[in-house]
Amino acid sequence: MKWGAGPGERGGMKRLNGVDALMLYTETPEIHMHTLKIGVLDVSSFEGGYSFDLFRQIAYPRLQAMAPLRHQLVDVPLKLHHPMWVVNDDIDFDYHVRQVRVPAPGGRRELDQLIGEIASTPLDRSRPLWEMYVAEGLADNRIATIHKVHHVLADGVASANQMAAAIGPLEPASDVRLSDCADAPWTRVDLLKAAGRDHVGLIRKLPRLVRETAEGVSRVRRRSRERGRHPDLARNFAPPACFINHVVSPGRRFATAPLALADVKETSKHLGVTLNDIVLAMAAGALRRLLLRYDGRADSPLIAGVPVSYNTSPERLVGNEFTYITPSLPVHVEDPLERVRLTALSTTIAKEDHHLLGPTLLPAWMSYLPTALAPGVFRRQAKRVESASVMNLTISNVPGPRQRGDIEGAIVSEIYSVGPVVSGSGMNITVWSYVDQLAISVLTDDLTLDDPHEATDAMIDAFTEIRSAAGLSTNLTPVGSAMPLAAAAG
Repeated sequence: MKWGAGPGERGGMKRLNGVDALMLYTETPEIHMHTLKIGVLDVSSFEGGYSFDLFRQIAYPRLQAMAPLRHQLVDVPLKLHHPMWVVNDDIDFDYHVRQVRVPAPGGRRELDQLIGEIASTPLDRSRPLWEMYVAEGLADNRIATIHKVHHVLADGVASANQMAAAIGPLEPASDVRLSDCADAPWTRVDLLKAAGRDHVGLIRKLPRLVRETAEGVSRVRRRSRERGRHPDLARNFAPPACFINHVVSPGRRFATAPLALADVKETSKHLGVTLNDIVLAMAAGALRRLLLRYDGRADSPLIAGVPVSYNTSPERLVGNEFTYITPSLPVHVEDPLERVRLTALSTTIAKEDHHLLGPTLLPAWMSYLPTALAPGVFRRQAKRVESASVMNLTISNVPGPRQRGDIEGAIVSEIYSVGPVVSGSGMNITVWSYVDQLAISVLTDDLTLDDPHEATDAMIDAFTEIRSAAGLSTNLTPVGSAMPLAAAAG
Protein backbone atom coordinates (compact mmCIF):
# COMPACT_ATOMS: atom_id res chain seq x y z
CA MET A 1 0.00 0.00 0.00
CA LYS A 2 1.40 3.37 -1.00
CA TRP A 3 0.04 6.60 0.36
CA GLY A 4 -0.82 9.22 -2.19
CA ALA A 5 1.02 12.46 -1.64
CA GLY A 6 -0.91 15.33 -0.13
CA PRO A 7 -0.46 18.12 2.43
CA GLY A 8 1.95 16.95 5.11
CA GLU A 9 2.64 13.71 3.19
CA ARG A 10 5.53 12.33 1.26
CA GLY A 11 6.31 8.82 0.14
CA GLY A 12 5.43 6.38 2.92
CA MET A 13 4.31 8.95 5.52
CA LYS A 14 0.88 10.37 6.20
CA ARG A 15 -0.50 12.60 8.94
CA LEU A 16 -3.31 11.43 11.22
CA ASN A 17 -6.62 13.06 10.42
CA GLY A 18 -8.55 14.81 13.18
CA VAL A 19 -10.65 11.80 14.19
CA ASP A 20 -7.55 9.57 14.20
CA ALA A 21 -5.88 12.08 16.51
CA LEU A 22 -8.92 12.16 18.80
CA MET A 23 -8.68 8.36 19.20
CA LEU A 24 -5.07 8.84 20.28
CA TYR A 25 -5.51 11.83 22.57
CA THR A 26 -8.48 10.41 24.48
CA GLU A 27 -6.48 7.39 25.63
CA THR A 28 -5.62 7.51 29.32
CA PRO A 29 -4.47 4.95 31.91
CA GLU A 30 -8.17 4.20 32.50
CA ILE A 31 -9.47 4.53 28.93
CA HIS A 32 -7.82 2.06 26.54
CA MET A 33 -8.59 3.08 22.97
CA HIS A 34 -8.06 -0.25 21.28
CA THR A 35 -10.69 -2.36 19.57
CA LEU A 36 -10.96 -6.13 19.56
CA LYS A 37 -11.67 -8.45 16.64
CA ILE A 38 -12.17 -12.09 17.60
CA GLY A 39 -12.30 -14.97 15.16
CA VAL A 40 -13.20 -18.50 16.29
CA LEU A 41 -11.70 -21.15 14.00
CA ASP A 42 -12.56 -24.82 13.68
CA VAL A 43 -9.15 -26.41 13.07
CA SER A 44 -10.29 -30.03 12.93
CA SER A 45 -9.64 -30.02 9.15
CA PHE A 46 -6.46 -27.91 9.33
CA GLU A 47 -4.11 -29.18 6.62
CA GLY A 48 -1.26 -30.99 8.32
CA GLY A 49 -2.91 -30.76 11.77
CA TYR A 50 -2.94 -27.61 13.92
CA SER A 51 0.13 -26.29 15.69
CA PHE A 52 1.07 -22.76 16.73
CA ASP A 53 4.17 -22.86 14.52
CA LEU A 54 2.07 -23.87 11.52
CA PHE A 55 -0.42 -21.11 12.30
CA ARG A 56 2.43 -18.58 12.34
CA GLN A 57 3.66 -19.79 8.95
CA ILE A 58 0.19 -19.42 7.44
CA ALA A 59 -0.62 -16.12 9.17
CA TYR A 60 2.65 -14.33 8.37
CA PRO A 61 2.09 -13.61 4.65
CA ARG A 62 -1.54 -12.66 5.29
CA LEU A 63 -0.65 -10.15 8.00
CA GLN A 64 2.42 -8.87 6.17
CA ALA A 65 0.23 -8.19 3.12
CA MET A 66 -1.81 -5.66 5.14
CA ALA A 67 0.24 -2.48 5.20
CA PRO A 68 -1.78 -0.90 8.08
CA LEU A 69 -0.31 -3.51 10.42
CA ARG A 70 3.15 -2.11 9.62
CA HIS A 71 2.14 1.48 10.42
CA GLN A 72 4.03 3.11 13.29
CA LEU A 73 3.49 6.53 14.85
CA VAL A 74 6.06 9.31 14.46
CA ASP A 75 5.64 12.32 16.74
CA VAL A 76 6.19 15.83 15.41
CA PRO A 77 8.86 17.77 17.35
CA LEU A 78 7.50 20.10 20.03
CA LYS A 79 4.04 18.53 19.40
CA LEU A 80 3.36 21.19 16.80
CA HIS A 81 0.91 18.96 14.91
CA HIS A 82 -0.75 15.56 14.95
CA PRO A 83 1.64 12.60 14.64
CA MET A 84 2.32 10.88 11.33
CA TRP A 85 2.38 7.28 10.16
CA VAL A 86 5.48 5.62 8.77
CA VAL A 87 5.23 2.14 7.22
CA ASN A 88 7.77 -0.42 8.41
CA ASP A 89 9.31 -2.97 6.06
CA ASP A 90 8.40 -5.96 8.17
CA ILE A 91 6.34 -7.24 11.11
CA ASP A 92 8.11 -8.30 14.31
CA PHE A 93 6.13 -11.52 14.47
CA ASP A 94 7.64 -12.72 17.75
CA TYR A 95 6.33 -9.56 19.44
CA HIS A 96 2.96 -9.10 17.76
CA VAL A 97 1.65 -12.68 17.53
CA ARG A 98 1.35 -14.41 20.90
CA GLN A 99 0.27 -17.83 22.10
CA VAL A 100 -2.19 -17.98 25.04
CA ARG A 101 -4.39 -20.69 26.53
CA VAL A 102 -8.06 -20.67 27.46
CA PRO A 103 -8.70 -22.25 30.90
CA ALA A 104 -10.60 -25.55 31.05
CA PRO A 105 -13.24 -26.49 30.05
CA GLY A 106 -12.55 -24.13 27.12
CA GLY A 107 -16.03 -22.76 26.51
CA ARG A 108 -17.44 -19.33 25.68
CA ARG A 109 -17.26 -18.08 29.27
CA GLU A 110 -13.58 -18.97 29.61
CA LEU A 111 -12.73 -17.40 26.25
CA ASP A 112 -14.66 -14.22 27.08
CA GLN A 113 -12.85 -13.95 30.41
CA LEU A 114 -9.48 -14.25 28.68
CA ILE A 115 -10.48 -11.57 26.16
CA GLY A 116 -11.45 -9.23 29.00
CA GLU A 117 -8.00 -9.68 30.52
CA ILE A 118 -6.34 -8.94 27.17
CA ALA A 119 -8.51 -5.83 26.79
CA SER A 120 -7.40 -4.52 30.20
CA THR A 121 -3.90 -3.43 29.17
CA PRO A 122 -2.88 -0.66 26.73
CA LEU A 123 -0.84 -1.09 23.57
CA ASP A 124 2.80 0.02 23.39
CA ARG A 125 2.95 3.21 21.32
CA SER A 126 6.61 2.68 20.45
CA ARG A 127 5.54 -0.19 18.18
CA PRO A 128 2.87 -0.72 15.52
CA LEU A 129 -0.35 -0.49 17.47
CA TRP A 130 -1.69 -4.04 17.42
CA GLU A 131 -1.24 -7.44 18.99
CA MET A 132 -2.70 -10.80 18.00
CA TYR A 133 -3.31 -13.54 20.54
CA VAL A 134 -3.83 -17.13 19.40
CA ALA A 135 -5.98 -18.74 22.09
CA GLU A 136 -5.67 -22.50 22.34
CA GLY A 137 -7.48 -24.89 24.66
CA LEU A 138 -11.01 -24.32 23.33
CA ALA A 139 -13.33 -27.29 23.21
CA ASP A 140 -14.25 -29.12 19.99
CA ASN A 141 -10.98 -28.51 18.07
CA ARG A 142 -11.31 -24.74 18.05
CA ILE A 143 -8.86 -21.91 18.47
CA ALA A 144 -9.53 -18.18 18.66
CA THR A 145 -7.56 -15.28 17.23
CA ILE A 146 -7.89 -12.13 19.32
CA HIS A 147 -6.78 -9.12 17.30
CA LYS A 148 -6.21 -6.10 19.51
CA VAL A 149 -5.75 -2.98 17.39
CA HIS A 150 -5.71 0.68 18.37
CA HIS A 151 -8.68 2.73 17.19
CA VAL A 152 -6.25 5.31 15.79
CA LEU A 153 -5.38 2.74 13.12
CA ALA A 154 -8.86 1.73 11.94
CA ASP A 155 -12.55 2.41 12.54
CA GLY A 156 -15.30 -0.21 12.27
CA VAL A 157 -15.50 -0.19 8.47
CA ALA A 158 -11.73 -0.37 8.00
CA SER A 159 -11.50 -3.11 10.64
CA ALA A 160 -14.21 -5.12 8.87
CA ASN A 161 -12.30 -4.78 5.61
CA GLN A 162 -9.11 -5.90 7.35
CA MET A 163 -10.89 -8.93 8.76
CA ALA A 164 -12.34 -9.82 5.36
CA ALA A 165 -8.87 -9.57 3.83
CA ALA A 166 -7.31 -11.67 6.60
CA ILE A 167 -9.75 -14.58 6.18
CA GLY A 168 -10.08 -14.37 2.40
CA PRO A 169 -7.84 -15.63 -0.40
CA LEU A 170 -4.25 -14.50 -0.06
CA GLU A 171 -3.00 -12.10 -2.73
CA PRO A 172 0.82 -12.08 -2.58
CA ALA A 173 0.99 -9.19 -5.02
CA SER A 174 -0.56 -6.93 -2.38
CA ASP A 175 2.56 -7.19 -0.20
CA VAL A 176 4.09 -3.78 -0.86
CA ARG A 177 6.90 -2.74 1.46
CA LEU A 178 8.02 0.70 2.48
CA SER A 179 11.33 0.23 0.68
CA ASP A 180 9.32 0.00 -2.56
CA CYS A 181 7.82 3.44 -2.14
CA ALA A 182 9.56 5.51 0.52
CA ASP A 183 11.61 8.64 0.23
CA ALA A 184 14.64 9.18 2.43
CA PRO A 185 13.79 9.22 6.17
CA TRP A 186 12.22 12.43 7.37
CA THR A 187 14.41 14.71 9.44
CA ARG A 188 13.31 16.93 12.32
CA VAL A 189 13.31 19.88 9.93
CA ASP A 190 11.16 17.95 7.42
CA LEU A 191 8.57 17.20 10.12
CA LEU A 192 8.45 20.82 11.27
CA LYS A 193 8.14 22.18 7.73
CA ALA A 194 5.32 19.75 6.93
CA ALA A 195 3.54 20.74 10.15
CA GLY A 196 3.81 24.40 9.21
CA ARG A 197 2.41 23.78 5.72
CA ASP A 198 -0.50 21.82 7.14
CA HIS A 199 -1.32 24.54 9.68
CA VAL A 200 -1.39 27.13 6.90
CA GLY A 201 -3.86 24.92 5.04
CA LEU A 202 -6.04 24.57 8.15
CA ILE A 203 -6.06 28.33 8.71
CA ARG A 204 -7.18 28.87 5.11
CA LYS A 205 -10.04 26.39 5.56
CA LEU A 206 -11.24 27.88 8.84
CA PRO A 207 -13.52 30.69 7.56
CA ARG A 208 -15.40 28.30 5.31
CA LEU A 209 -15.69 25.72 8.11
CA VAL A 210 -17.08 28.34 10.50
CA ARG A 211 -19.62 29.42 7.89
CA GLU A 212 -20.70 25.85 7.12
CA THR A 213 -20.98 25.11 10.85
CA ALA A 214 -23.23 28.09 11.45
CA GLU A 215 -25.41 27.12 8.49
CA GLY A 216 -25.62 23.48 9.63
CA VAL A 217 -26.52 24.38 13.21
CA SER A 218 -29.16 26.78 11.92
CA ARG A 219 -30.71 24.05 9.75
CA VAL A 220 -30.83 21.61 12.67
CA ARG A 221 -32.40 24.16 15.03
CA ARG A 222 -35.01 25.17 12.47
CA ARG A 223 -35.99 21.57 11.80
CA SER A 224 -36.08 20.81 15.53
CA ARG A 225 -38.54 23.67 16.08
CA GLU A 226 -40.71 22.33 13.24
CA ARG A 227 -40.84 18.86 14.81
CA GLY A 228 -41.55 20.10 18.32
CA ARG A 229 -40.64 18.35 21.56
CA HIS A 230 -41.50 14.65 21.80
CA PRO A 231 -42.16 13.64 25.42
CA ASP A 232 -40.77 10.11 25.01
CA LEU A 233 -37.45 11.09 23.42
CA ALA A 234 -34.39 12.24 25.31
CA ARG A 235 -33.22 15.82 24.93
CA ASN A 236 -29.93 16.22 23.08
CA PHE A 237 -26.83 16.49 25.29
CA ALA A 238 -28.83 15.56 28.39
CA PRO A 239 -28.21 11.87 29.15
CA PRO A 240 -29.65 10.92 32.54
CA ALA A 241 -27.44 9.55 35.31
CA CYS A 242 -27.44 5.76 35.55
CA PHE A 243 -25.29 2.82 36.67
CA ILE A 244 -23.36 2.82 33.38
CA ASN A 245 -21.97 6.31 33.89
CA HIS A 246 -19.15 6.75 36.38
CA VAL A 247 -15.39 7.20 36.54
CA VAL A 248 -14.23 4.24 34.44
CA SER A 249 -11.73 1.79 35.90
CA PRO A 250 -8.86 0.29 33.83
CA GLY A 251 -10.05 -3.34 34.17
CA ARG A 252 -12.25 -4.80 31.42
CA ARG A 253 -14.85 -7.58 31.22
CA PHE A 254 -16.21 -9.06 28.01
CA ALA A 255 -19.15 -11.18 26.88
CA THR A 256 -20.43 -12.52 23.55
CA ALA A 257 -23.56 -14.17 22.16
CA PRO A 258 -24.70 -15.00 18.60
CA LEU A 259 -28.14 -14.72 17.01
CA ALA A 260 -29.24 -16.10 13.66
CA LEU A 261 -29.16 -13.19 11.21
CA ALA A 262 -32.24 -14.59 9.44
CA ASP A 263 -34.30 -14.18 12.63
CA VAL A 264 -33.25 -10.54 12.99
CA LYS A 265 -33.94 -9.77 9.32
CA GLU A 266 -37.34 -11.46 9.56
CA THR A 267 -38.22 -9.34 12.59
CA SER A 268 -37.13 -6.06 11.01
CA LYS A 269 -39.01 -6.82 7.79
CA HIS A 270 -42.17 -7.85 9.68
CA LEU A 271 -42.15 -4.61 11.70
CA GLY A 272 -41.17 -2.38 8.78
CA VAL A 273 -38.01 -1.02 10.42
CA THR A 274 -34.30 -1.33 9.70
CA LEU A 275 -32.03 -4.01 11.11
CA ASN A 276 -30.20 -1.24 12.98
CA ASP A 277 -33.50 -0.17 14.57
CA ILE A 278 -33.98 -3.73 15.84
CA VAL A 279 -30.45 -3.77 17.28
CA LEU A 280 -31.06 -0.49 19.13
CA ALA A 281 -34.50 -1.62 20.32
CA MET A 282 -32.92 -4.84 21.63
CA ALA A 283 -30.34 -2.73 23.47
CA ALA A 284 -33.11 -0.52 24.89
CA GLY A 285 -34.96 -3.57 26.21
CA ALA A 286 -31.76 -5.06 27.66
CA LEU A 287 -30.77 -1.79 29.31
CA ARG A 288 -34.26 -1.44 30.78
CA ARG A 289 -33.82 -4.79 32.55
CA LEU A 290 -30.34 -3.84 33.79
CA LEU A 291 -31.50 -0.41 34.95
CA LEU A 292 -34.29 -1.98 37.01
CA ARG A 293 -31.78 -4.42 38.50
CA TYR A 294 -28.98 -1.96 39.30
CA ASP A 295 -30.74 1.39 39.75
CA GLY A 296 -34.18 0.20 40.77
CA ARG A 297 -35.81 2.35 38.10
CA ALA A 298 -35.94 2.95 34.37
CA ASP A 299 -37.90 6.18 34.11
CA SER A 300 -35.95 8.27 31.59
CA PRO A 301 -34.78 7.55 28.02
CA LEU A 302 -31.05 7.05 27.60
CA ILE A 303 -28.91 8.38 24.75
CA ALA A 304 -26.80 6.08 22.58
CA GLY A 305 -23.73 7.18 20.68
CA VAL A 306 -23.92 5.33 17.34
CA PRO A 307 -20.88 5.61 15.03
CA VAL A 308 -21.77 6.41 11.41
CA SER A 309 -19.17 6.03 8.66
CA TYR A 310 -18.95 8.56 5.83
CA ASN A 311 -16.54 6.40 3.83
CA THR A 312 -17.78 2.83 3.46
CA SER A 313 -15.41 1.83 0.66
CA PRO A 314 -14.60 -1.92 0.82
CA GLU A 315 -11.02 -1.04 -0.15
CA ARG A 316 -10.34 1.15 2.91
CA LEU A 317 -8.15 -0.65 5.45
CA VAL A 318 -6.95 2.21 7.61
CA GLY A 319 -8.08 5.43 9.28
CA ASN A 320 -11.16 6.81 11.01
CA GLU A 321 -13.79 8.34 8.79
CA PHE A 322 -16.86 8.39 10.98
CA THR A 323 -18.93 10.57 13.25
CA TYR A 324 -21.76 9.90 15.69
CA ILE A 325 -25.51 10.11 15.76
CA THR A 326 -27.17 10.15 19.18
CA PRO A 327 -30.61 8.51 19.08
CA SER A 328 -32.80 8.20 22.14
CA LEU A 329 -33.24 4.76 23.73
CA PRO A 330 -36.77 4.31 25.16
CA VAL A 331 -35.76 2.28 28.21
CA HIS A 332 -38.65 3.80 30.17
CA VAL A 333 -41.25 2.10 27.95
CA GLU A 334 -42.47 -1.37 28.95
CA ASP A 335 -44.18 -2.37 25.68
CA PRO A 336 -41.57 -3.96 23.32
CA LEU A 337 -43.33 -2.85 20.13
CA GLU A 338 -43.63 0.71 21.37
CA ARG A 339 -39.89 0.60 22.11
CA VAL A 340 -39.30 -0.45 18.50
CA ARG A 341 -41.53 2.35 17.20
CA LEU A 342 -39.87 5.01 19.35
CA THR A 343 -36.39 3.69 18.48
CA ALA A 344 -37.16 3.91 14.76
CA LEU A 345 -38.50 7.44 15.24
CA SER A 346 -35.46 8.60 17.20
CA THR A 347 -32.99 7.12 14.70
CA THR A 348 -34.86 8.78 11.84
CA ILE A 349 -34.60 12.13 13.62
CA ALA A 350 -30.93 11.56 14.50
CA LYS A 351 -30.08 10.67 10.89
CA GLU A 352 -31.94 13.71 9.58
CA ASP A 353 -30.10 16.00 12.00
CA HIS A 354 -26.83 14.35 11.01
CA HIS A 355 -27.55 15.08 7.34
CA LEU A 356 -28.67 18.64 8.02
CA LEU A 357 -25.58 19.44 10.08
CA GLY A 358 -23.26 17.87 7.51
CA PRO A 359 -21.71 14.40 7.94
CA THR A 360 -18.10 15.59 7.83
CA LEU A 361 -18.49 18.80 9.82
CA LEU A 362 -17.56 17.51 13.29
CA PRO A 363 -14.66 15.38 11.96
CA ALA A 364 -13.32 18.50 10.21
CA TRP A 365 -13.20 20.37 13.53
CA MET A 366 -11.16 17.53 15.06
CA SER A 367 -8.20 18.57 12.88
CA TYR A 368 -7.90 21.67 15.07
CA LEU A 369 -7.37 19.75 18.33
CA PRO A 370 -4.33 21.24 20.12
CA THR A 371 -1.74 18.47 20.06
CA ALA A 372 0.20 19.70 23.08
CA LEU A 373 -2.86 20.28 25.31
CA ALA A 374 -5.51 17.70 24.34
CA PRO A 375 -3.98 14.55 25.92
CA GLY A 376 -3.60 16.24 29.32
CA VAL A 377 -7.15 17.56 29.22
CA PHE A 378 -8.55 14.10 28.46
CA ARG A 379 -6.42 12.48 31.21
CA ARG A 380 -7.80 14.89 33.81
CA GLN A 381 -11.33 14.41 32.51
CA ALA A 382 -11.13 10.61 32.72
CA LYS A 383 -10.24 10.80 36.43
CA ARG A 384 -13.19 12.96 37.41
CA VAL A 385 -16.02 12.46 34.92
CA GLU A 386 -18.71 10.68 36.92
CA SER A 387 -21.52 11.06 34.40
CA ALA A 388 -21.90 11.24 30.65
CA SER A 389 -22.15 14.65 28.99
CA VAL A 390 -23.29 13.61 25.49
CA MET A 391 -24.29 9.93 25.54
CA ASN A 392 -24.78 7.14 28.08
CA LEU A 393 -23.00 4.44 26.08
CA THR A 394 -21.73 3.50 22.62
CA ILE A 395 -23.71 1.07 20.48
CA SER A 396 -22.26 0.02 17.11
CA ASN A 397 -23.71 -2.10 14.32
CA VAL A 398 -21.13 -2.94 11.65
CA PRO A 399 -21.57 -5.18 8.58
CA GLY A 400 -18.84 -7.80 8.77
CA PRO A 401 -17.53 -10.22 6.13
CA ARG A 402 -20.20 -11.78 3.94
CA GLN A 403 -18.14 -14.82 2.95
CA ARG A 404 -17.21 -17.53 5.44
CA GLY A 405 -13.48 -17.54 6.04
CA ASP A 406 -11.45 -20.63 5.16
CA ILE A 407 -7.78 -20.43 6.08
CA GLU A 408 -5.95 -23.48 4.74
CA GLY A 409 -8.87 -25.71 5.79
CA ALA A 410 -9.57 -23.94 9.11
CA ILE A 411 -13.14 -22.60 8.99
CA VAL A 412 -13.86 -19.27 10.67
CA SER A 413 -17.06 -20.21 12.51
CA GLU A 414 -17.68 -16.97 14.46
CA ILE A 415 -16.46 -13.37 14.43
CA TYR A 416 -16.95 -10.81 17.20
CA SER A 417 -15.88 -7.19 17.46
CA VAL A 418 -16.06 -4.50 20.09
CA GLY A 419 -14.89 -0.90 20.41
CA PRO A 420 -13.57 0.83 23.53
CA VAL A 421 -15.45 2.14 26.52
CA VAL A 422 -15.09 5.90 26.79
CA SER A 423 -14.68 8.41 29.57
CA GLY A 424 -17.69 8.49 31.87
CA SER A 425 -19.32 5.43 30.28
CA GLY A 426 -18.55 1.89 31.42
CA MET A 427 -20.21 -0.05 28.59
CA ASN A 428 -19.85 -0.58 24.84
CA ILE A 429 -22.22 -2.81 22.84
CA THR A 430 -21.01 -3.77 19.37
CA VAL A 431 -22.94 -5.95 16.92
CA TRP A 432 -21.33 -7.46 13.82
CA SER A 433 -23.02 -9.45 11.10
CA TYR A 434 -21.01 -12.36 9.74
CA VAL A 435 -22.48 -14.57 7.00
CA ASP A 436 -25.54 -16.03 8.79
CA GLN A 437 -24.89 -14.62 12.27
CA LEU A 438 -25.51 -11.45 14.23
CA ALA A 439 -22.69 -11.43 16.76
CA ILE A 440 -23.27 -9.45 19.98
CA SER A 441 -20.30 -8.25 22.03
CA VAL A 442 -20.38 -6.31 25.28
CA LEU A 443 -17.33 -4.67 26.84
CA THR A 444 -17.52 -3.08 30.29
CA ASP A 445 -15.11 -1.93 32.93
CA ASP A 446 -14.95 -4.11 36.05
CA LEU A 447 -17.34 -1.88 38.04
CA THR A 448 -20.42 -1.65 35.83
CA LEU A 449 -21.88 -5.20 35.97
CA ASP A 450 -21.43 -8.17 38.25
CA ASP A 451 -21.13 -10.33 35.11
CA PRO A 452 -21.01 -8.96 31.53
CA HIS A 453 -23.09 -11.94 30.36
CA GLU A 454 -26.01 -10.26 32.13
CA ALA A 455 -25.98 -7.83 29.21
CA THR A 456 -25.80 -10.48 26.47
CA ASP A 457 -28.55 -12.51 28.19
CA ALA A 458 -30.67 -9.38 28.37
CA MET A 459 -30.07 -8.60 24.68
CA ILE A 460 -31.31 -12.03 23.61
CA ASP A 461 -34.29 -11.87 25.98
CA ALA A 462 -35.19 -8.41 24.66
CA PHE A 463 -35.09 -9.73 21.09
CA THR A 464 -37.34 -12.65 22.07
CA GLU A 465 -39.78 -10.19 23.67
CA ILE A 466 -39.96 -8.18 20.44
CA ARG A 467 -40.65 -11.30 18.39
CA SER A 468 -43.32 -12.48 20.83
CA ALA A 469 -45.08 -9.11 20.79
CA ALA A 470 -44.91 -9.12 16.98
CA GLY A 471 -46.53 -12.56 16.77
CA LEU A 472 -43.36 -14.28 15.55
CA SER A 473 -41.94 -17.53 16.88
CA THR A 474 -39.89 -17.23 20.05
CA ASN A 475 -38.03 -20.43 19.23
CA LEU A 476 -34.90 -18.77 17.92
CA THR A 477 -32.96 -20.43 15.12
CA PRO A 478 -29.90 -22.19 16.57
CA VAL A 479 -26.53 -20.94 15.33
CA GLY A 480 -25.14 -24.39 14.73
CA SER A 481 -21.55 -23.44 14.02
CA ALA A 482 -21.23 -21.32 17.18
CA MET A 483 -19.97 -22.31 20.61
CA PRO A 484 -22.71 -22.88 23.24
CA LEU A 485 -24.00 -19.74 24.98
CA ALA A 486 -22.64 -18.69 28.36
CA ALA A 487 -25.40 -17.57 30.73
CA ALA A 488 -24.69 -15.04 33.46
CA ALA A 489 -23.44 -16.53 36.71
CA GLY A 490 -26.08 -16.90 39.40
